[in-house]
Amino acid sequence: MILEHIIIGEVAKKPLSYVNKVEVIKSKGLKGDRYYYKVGTFNKPQLNQDVREVSIFAYESLEKINNILETKLEFKDLRRNLIIRNFDYEKLKNKEFKIGNAVFKIVRTAPPCKYLARLLDVDIMNGLKYIGGYRAVIIQSGIITVNDKILV
Repeated sequence: MILEHIIIGEVAKKPLSYVNKVEVIKSKGLKGDRYYYKVGTFNKPQLNQDVREVSIFAYESLEKINNILETKLEFKDLRRNLIIRNFDYEKLKNKEFKIGNAVFKIVRTAPPCKYLARLLDVDIMNGLKYIGGYRAVIIQSGIITVNDKILV
C-alpha cells in the first residue's frame, strides 16, 4: 500500500488542494486542513469529533464510482484526505499502521453524506454506498509524504 495523494482544505465548503507533504498532529489532524482548525462542515458539538482527524480513501475506488455514476470526479471532489493505492482494509483492521513517521488507526467507515451529494450535485450516496472510505485517528504525530509506504 502506497500513499498516492494527500488532500487538504483550510476552509469548509471550498475546493480542496493536493499537497506533497503534511505534518499530522495527534488528536488534531492534518496541519492546514479545515478539521485541524476545527472549522470543517462537521465540526459541531453534537457530532463525535474523535473521528474527524483523518479520512482515507482507496485509490482504486474512484474508477468504480465514476463508472457507477457516469461521472468524471477527481479524488479531491470526494473530500477525503489520504488516497492510498492498493488499500487493503483487512490488513489494517484493528491495527496501528505507519505512514512516514506518523502512526494511525482506522476507527470507522466514512459513508457518503447528503452534504457531499449537494455540494457535487451528484447522487454520491449511491456511488459511495460501500466504498466511501474510512476515518482514522492519529496515534503518533509526524510527517507524511506522497509515495510513503503504509506499514503495519
